[in-house]
Amino acid sequence: METVLRASDALKNFREARMSALRPPQEFFDYNRVSRPADFNQATSRISYNTRYFSGNYGVVVAILAVYAVITNPLLLISLAFLIGGFAAINKFAADPMQVGDHTITQKSLYTGLFVIGLPLLWWSSPLGTFFWLVGASGVLILGHASLMEPGIESEYASVQETV
Repeated sequence: METVLRASDALKNFREARMSALRPPQEFFDYNRVSRPADFNQATSRISYNTRYFSGNYGVVVAILAVYAVITNPLLLISLAFLIGGFAAINKFAADPMQVGDHTITQKSLYTGLFVIGLPLLWWSSPLGTFFWLVGASGVLILGHASLMEPGIESEYASVQETV
């Protein structure tokens, strides 16, 4: 129970940190700041700054693309629902061994059956293709946005350290 509470607190802290890093949509989609970088060095410095500055927004972009990828691949959605639902059902309803006729069905045999059916179904739904599509689409969108978006005036002061 204590590990569940620690995991819950860690998740809450992570979510709060990510939500504080979100920039308003008006700033993220500010078309007045869009321009072509003059050279590769300027593009690299924009990418370096903007990936840190808009990290929360880029996380939301990746999450939206991941949801889209799962929804548009129905077999992947079914196989994930089967595996996750089967795992939850076995944990909830089959904690103790059951006697069916002459056979004793244990939790281990139920997990074995779940994985014997679920893993080939998952493999057939091409999760690697979906994963690489997600990496590629996220990379193109994030690197494209980060290289085209001019850093704001606050970027001039980002490297200045306060002396006390």
